[in-house]
Amino acid sequence: MRNAWVVAKRDLGSYFNSPVFYVVTTVFLMIYSFIFFQILTFFSFQSVQAGQFRGMNVGLNLNDMVIEPSFHNMAVTLLLIIPALTMRSFADEKKSKTYALLLSSPIDLKEIIFGKFLACMTVVTVMVLLSSYNVGFLLILGEPEIGPIVTSYLGILLMSGCYVGIGVFASSLTDNQIIAAVIAFGMSLFMWIIGWAAQAASAEMGELLHYLSLVDHMQRFLKGIVDTSDVVYYLSFILFFLFLTHRVLDSERWR
Repeated sequence: MRNAWVVAKRDLGSYFNSPVFYVVTTVFLMIYSFIFFQILTFFSFQSVQAGQFRGMNVGLNLNDMVIEPSFHNMAVTLLLIIPALTMRSFADEKKSKTYALLLSSPIDLKEIIFGKFLACMTVVTVMVLLSSYNVGFLLILGEPEIGPIVTSYLGILLMSGCYVGIGVFASSLTDNQIIAAVIAFGMSLFMWIIGWAAQAASAEMGELLHYLSLVDHMQRFLKGIVDTSDVVYYLSFILFFLFLTHRVLDSERWR
């Protein structure tokens, strides 16, 4: 794994020494901040209205009305943003003619792929942590439950890992970064909405579609519940797309 960290450090240097990280992070924080403060404003409005009527404030809960929807919207925003980070993983190597050199290096293919994945996940983790100002803001305003906040961050990072896994795979398919981003976004969105088809499917097929849906496994994390099956699903999802990436690169190595 030492070689994987070498690959990751090389990619992290290219991220932090270029405008990509700063532009993408700024866009992410602007979109998320706007959505968060809109949700918070609506909650404040509801609280004021409820305070005008005795007994109407019973159902108002900071976790349910602010934290849960804000994390849900963060997941949607990351679905849009992460392909812009992962698109350069292998596509940029192909474009800059360093791809053949990378594949012919003594570093194991698995370590190369994991290093690329680790670099993207590190960048995404930094982005998510930068957005944690909302937790401090809410702690000042009220007394939210800490448990659901922690599990929501865990769920967000696991789901982001799935986005990154898809993005790294998409980047291995082409030397065009835009095409890689579009493929990654399309596949991530498909895995997000696949559960919608369950309504028109049979009971068995509906259960399968719900299980395959990325968003369905996120719901329990938002409620403060860490289910082993959800963790296994996300980790299996990531490993599956890293395996597909390995197959693509391995086939190209021997051409």
